[in-house]
Amino acid sequence: MLSVSLDENLAPFNTLGLPSRAASLLRYTAADQLPDLTELARQHENLFVLGGGSNVVLAPVLKALVVKVESRGVRILDEDGKGRVIEAQGGEVWHDFVSLCVDKGWNGLENLALIPGTVGAAPVQNIGAYGVELDQRFHSLLAWDLAEGRMVEMGPGDCGFAYRDSVFKRSPPGRWLIAAVRFYLPHAWRPMLDYPGLAGQAELAGAGARATPRQVFEAVCQVRRSKLPDPAVLGNAGSFFKNPVVGRDDYRRIKAAHPGAVAYAQGQGGYKLAAGWLVEHAGWKGRRLGPVGMHDRQALVLVNHGGATAQDVRRLADAVKSDVAERFGVLLEQEPVNVV
Repeated sequence: MLSVSLDENLAPFNTLGLPSRAASLLRYTAADQLPDLTELARQHENLFVLGGGSNVVLAPVLKALVVKVESRGVRILDEDGKGRVIEAQGGEVWHDFVSLCVDKGWNGLENLALIPGTVGAAPVQNIGAYGVELDQRFHSLLAWDLAEGRMVEMGPGDCGFAYRDSVFKRSPPGRWLIAAVRFYLPHAWRPMLDYPGLAGQAELAGAGARATPRQVFEAVCQVRRSKLPDPAVLGNAGSFFKNPVVGRDDYRRIKAAHPGAVAYAQGQGGYKLAAGWLVEHAGWKGRRLGPVGMHDRQALVLVNHGGATAQDVRRLADAVKSDVAERFGVLLEQEPVNVV
């Protein structure tokens, strides 16, 4: 029997710390709940699947059945001479999962340490950091199709991964509940230290190719803690804007006018601009608009200084996007999902 609570407070369940209430809330903990959940979902006009709440901007009132994913469990699903497949349940805390993998010697996810959120939410936006994207380590996942009431196994091609995007992010809210995610981690491992600023960390000084997974893990944590505020102390949703990708002509135009602009060459003549640099040089680093502002150490992070609502977040985001567009001719895209 499923237990549903009414008029539930969601403020503790979103890292921006925005006030929000759900018309009803169900805590998903195990796969045997899924058939009943499908029937329950059909009784509600709107449904929203919530993971760690680290990539959402919640409206004050959600007239929906909110399904909070809290399933746990990690296991080796398969192993051979070349590598192993690790399966984690969707409700596992992402950073705790990465830390467990390092402890167990299941190497390959170290660069993704300290990213907030859950395992089930990670494929939705194809998380990435410090030179590694989730889809590089991805094997497959199990997703419950709430529209059809069946479990679907999906490989990389089925997920439609792109930069901070996937088929799940483009699907209607409430269509999918990602029950478990599998990662392929080869036994042969080498440290990924190409990302600027990572190799120079104290934990990696002089190590180079001899660096251990634990050293990489600790270095990534140190870099993130030095730049990003702890959501438990200062509400935030991590990077608020995607790094925009522009064509060669726009890149040359921007570099001619702003030689210091940070950009990375992509395939097919594209260039990924550093959104944080754009926001900072549009004058928004450390600047506030009411109870919200862009962080004073990392201009890409929108923070809640206390008492903010979704409307405050939208006002600031719109102001930042407007100024960046006016100054650089570049349109920023918000990364967290607006949930209304």
